[in-house]
Amino acid sequence: MEYIRGKQPQLPVVMVTSVHDIDVAIDSMHRGAYDYLLKPFEREHLLGTVKRALEYRQTLEESNSYQQNLELVVRARTELLRQAMEDLEHSYDITLEALGDALDLKDSETEGHSRRVTAYTIALAREMGVSSAEIKVIARAAFLHDIGKMAIPDKILCKPGPLSKEEQKVMRDHCTCGYDMLRKIPFLSAAAEIVFTHQERHDGSGYPSGLRGSEIPITSDRPYRKARSFEAARKEILRHSGTQFDPGVVEVFLKIPPEIWHELRKEILAHNKQFSTFDIANAKSTTKP
Repeated sequence: MEYIRGKQPQLPVVMVTSVHDIDVAIDSMHRGAYDYLLKPFEREHLLGTVKRALEYRQTLEESNSYQQNLELVVRARTELLRQAMEDLEHSYDITLEALGDALDLKDSETEGHSRRVTAYTIALAREMGVSSAEIKVIARAAFLHDIGKMAIPDKILCKPGPLSKEEQKVMRDHCTCGYDMLRKIPFLSAAAEIVFTHQERHDGSGYPSGLRGSEIPITSDRPYRKARSFEAARKEILRHSGTQFDPGVVEVFLKIPPEIWHELRKEILAHNKQFSTFDIANAKSTTKP
């Protein structure tokens, strides 16, 4: 019985024996017997039992076939749903690119800033071993970190000189404005939290909430100062390690060769508007050989 069940698990087995022992009968059923016939038996009884056993086997085969077909249908529909979700996510990211471009038009002095910050942030996140799912969230947050500036008056946003205390207060509202813009969009809710806190500092001296921990900003031209070199930026980041920036993140940042940042910047400048920032989040790491 065990040998047959091992070779042909769906084959119905009818026990025919002269052993009139209830324990043997029960044991046979436990081992997979479909029925247990005692000798002597009527021919019609045997034929009826075999017929029912074959019908039972057919029912099992039909059930298994249905289950297999159902699994195929589920897999196919799951793949269609996955593809639809990817297409929808891609459409979302195209919309985000348009929002970022709109900000560049409003603040032309920092054109390309969001794309550079996104590329650098993704490279740094990969070096830190951040998961692919988290990188997507971080990428969107990095790209939209300044989106709240669209709500800041141009006379303040594009002012060529230092801002007054009142103007600084208005400018600082861009974190909250960006958060309010994004928090009601389900797929950006996690990114909205990062946008809200991107001006916080490691030592708690940042804004708007004085929280600890922050994203590492990369400097660029501003209306009130010129861009610093990569080497100067690295020294500045190292100098503020433990105060403005998380020391652990700074340590990882300094391990990445400067050539990587130069290559990322060149690629963004070369592709300009045709460059899809969010494609970086799905590509292989640029910091690895």
